[in-house]
Amino acid sequence: MRLVLDIRKTLEQNAAFYFEKAKKFKAKAKGARETAEKFRSKLAKQPVEKEHKKPELKEQTSKHWYEKFRWFLSSEGMLCVGGRDAGSNELIVKKHTDAHDLLCHTEAPGSPFFVIKTEGVKPNQLTIDEALQATVSYSRAWKTGVAAADAFCVTPEQVSKEANTGEHIAKGSFMVRGKRETKQVPVKLAIGMLPDKRLMAGPESAVSKHCTNIMQIVQGDLKPSDAAKKIQKYIGTGEPDEIIRLLPAGELRVIGNVPTHH
Repeated sequence: MRLVLDIRKTLEQNAAFYFEKAKKFKAKAKGARETAEKFRSKLAKQPVEKEHKKPELKEQTSKHWYEKFRWFLSSEGMLCVGGRDAGSNELIVKKHTDAHDLLCHTEAPGSPFFVIKTEGVKPNQLTIDEALQATVSYSRAWKTGVAAADAFCVTPEQVSKEANTGEHIAKGSFMVRGKRETKQVPVKLAIGMLPDKRLMAGPESAVSKHCTNIMQIVQGDLKPSDAAKKIQKYIGTGEPDEIIRLLPAGELRVIGNVPTHH
């Protein structure tokens, strides 16, 4: 520290001046230390703000587009997708059917349209039969109790919304023109678990090809809700509501111990 002496004062007066100045500085320093100590003490008493953990994001398992419809994989691995009602029938035919696909339907009102997604490859007869079987099993034929019903398969160009003169085509319905071969197929299904743990319902030949823990679904006297509980217990996965969405409309019966044919 540099000292500046006042020549007008004696040495003793200069010393006294700096002595008083030093006392004031010391007092200020002491006050500053006390203030700092009080601040630290107060700060220590403050509750520590916990670091907010970011919520863990559960992995979203996005569903495939076809899972909102009725669907199954045929024995040869072709995707077959069917409507649930008039609105989804419209979507199946208008949005999800390509020129090289095939469409299955029945003459009965309220029948779903099932599209075979061929990806440009001609399906074998078993795939066509399986799609026909799914079509009749998810139609009103299930509630009538018949063991078999007729269905047909056509190309997309044979299906249109153009009505004949004086006729009206309701939502979900289409005009089918041209040659078609009708075939009688069984009214029954099966359900099982795919390797990725998803449930799949469809004709037994298709389900037994791709799934394990398989149960037959036939006409019976069980409500869908009761059947769903039995299926859940047997297969070991799936929620009852999810299972009900895979079942045909009407009472049914489920039978276990169906062999697989991988």
